[in-house]
Amino acid sequence: MMTLLFRALALFALLGSSMAHATPGDRGPLLLAAASMQEAMNAAADAWAAHGHPRPVLSFAGSSALARQIKAGAPADLFLSADEEWMDDVERAGLVARGTRVNLAGNRLVLIRPASKPVSLRIGRAMPIARALGDGRLAMADPDSVPAGKYGKAALTALGVWPSVESKVARTDNVRAALALVERGAAPLGIVYATDARANKSVAVIGAFPVGSHAPIRYPVARLTASRHKDTEAFRRFLLSSAGRAILTRYGFSAP
Repeated sequence: MMTLLFRALALFALLGSSMAHATPGDRGPLLLAAASMQEAMNAAADAWAAHGHPRPVLSFAGSSALARQIKAGAPADLFLSADEEWMDDVERAGLVARGTRVNLAGNRLVLIRPASKPVSLRIGRAMPIARALGDGRLAMADPDSVPAGKYGKAALTALGVWPSVESKVARTDNVRAALALVERGAAPLGIVYATDARANKSVAVIGAFPVGSHAPIRYPVARLTASRHKDTEAFRRFLLSSAGRAILTRYGFSAP
C-alpha cells in the first residue's frame, strides 16, 4: 500500500511540474498512455495543437503503473493502455466514462538484439533461446504485470521455452526500459513491440512471435470519469478519426 501511495505521489509531483506554467484554460487534456505510444502520441498531440487547440499533456509509463495511479486518484482525463486487462481493471473501479472505451490500435511482439551484435536464432517451438543468451539476460517488461511482459511470457510458454529462460529474465517497469537494456548492450536479447524496435536504430529485429502464441495486442483508450477538461472528448475522437489513425499507421501500429 505504501508503494502505491509513493507512486501516486510521484505522479502528482510529475504532473504538477509539467503544468506549473499552464492554467486550465491554456493546457490540453491529460493523457496517461502506455510507454510504447510515446512517438505516436506526441505526434498526435502536435497535430491536435496545429489545429489551434491547447496541446494535450502526456505522461507515459507501464500500463499497470498508470492503472494503479488512476485508481489512486491521479488527476487524468484519458487513459490509453497497452492491453485490455488493465483497462478492465480501471473500468471495474468505475473510473471509465460509459460508452467512451474503444480499441485504438494493435501491435506485434518481436525479439530484438543490439544492432551491432548478430545472433543466429529463428523464432519457433523449442528454439534454443537460453543457449543464445549464454550468461546474458533476456530484457522484457515485468511478465507478472506489464502488458509487453505478459504477452512475452505467454509467447515463450506457447513455444515451450519459458522454463529455460525464466531465471534469466531482466524484468523492467515498462517496455521502453527493456528496449534500453538491449540498446546499451546490457542484454543480448529482448522482447518488445514491433513499434518500439522500429523507433530505435540501435537494435535489430530477430523475428516476430507467431500471432497465435499470445493474446491479440490491443490498445484501448477511454475518457475517465474524473475528467473535467472541455477538450477531452474532442481529442479522444481525434485519435479515433482517420487523421489520428493515419498517425498511428505512420508509427507502425496496426488496426486493433
